Amino acid sequence: MNGVIVTENLTRRFGETLAVDRLSLTVEAGEVFGFLGHNGAGKTTTVRLLNGVLLADGGAMQVLGRSPQSDGPAVRARTGVLTETPSLEERLTARENLTVYANLYGIALPQIKKRVDTVLEMFDLAERADEKAGAYSKGMKQRLALARALLHQPELLFLDEPTAALDPVAARQVHEIITHLSRDEGRTVFLCTHNLNEAQRLCDRVAVMEHGRMLALGTPAELGQQLGGRARLEIEVAPGDTGQAADLLRSAGATEVRVEHDTLYAAGIHREAVPGLLAALVTAGIHVYRLTPVEPSLEDIYFAIHDRANGEVAS
Repeated sequence: MNGVIVTENLTRRFGETLAVDRLSLTVEAGEVFGFLGHNGAGKTTTVRLLNGVLLADGGAMQVLGRSPQSDGPAVRARTGVLTETPSLEERLTARENLTVYANLYGIALPQIKKRVDTVLEMFDLAERADEKAGAYSKGMKQRLALARALLHQPELLFLDEPTAALDPVAARQVHEIITHLSRDEGRTVFLCTHNLNEAQRLCDRVAVMEHGRMLALGTPAELGQQLGGRARLEIEVAPGDTGQAADLLRSAGATEVRVEHDTLYAAGIHREAVPGLLAALVTAGIHVYRLTPVEPSLEDIYFAIHDRANGEVAS
């Protein structure tokens, strides 16, 4: 098995519920890997399996070259985990919380103060480091939990909804830290989220999950191509040409045409048909000032994958 994370047909049940259904994937060193899905999709269960907190019912997995099943403590010593609802010792100060975990992580005593000060500064908590965590806002508690996950400089970081409850400025700061950890320090980030804009901004590749099954895996561009190679178009034309252009787009197979001022927005055109469409518009005497293909967003892709999967199930 090669890769920072490798699973083959990984399976976990809770009674009659199949929480993780034959999951096979590889996460490479240094990438930000998005694990996308609604609540109940199997994201949290997968993270627990990969950290040796839960045992699998079937399949195989390796994390950092070790088996979480048999070497859970060794795996957890090299990973950092931020859960969706992190727990803190609210009667202790932020500094005391981090110091306790620095000892648990086995950080050398002479290095503890330096590491604690570093992560407090990283998450703008230094000025309030000696206040009890119970007095923190929800967003500050989230930042403290992130600081704790990074305290021992893990090679692999599992983040479950890391920007939940954060204001836009703090969320952007977390995004910058994730990018720095991956691009500059070569750390691997396994990002569980249903924030599709966040995933599009940060992730090199994504896996789309539903009811424990992986529906799709790849870069956003690759997944867009798998959905049939259809493009969305923005077409700016002369003011009097919008009606004729809309009719031509519909006859060319556009599934949706919207007109705003002098610009038409069309969906469902095959990419291969775009050059011919442009020629047809010009031949029809339509004055085309701009034609811009718009790549599908990760949100478009995500919902298209789910719609396709549900349609297959329904049929």
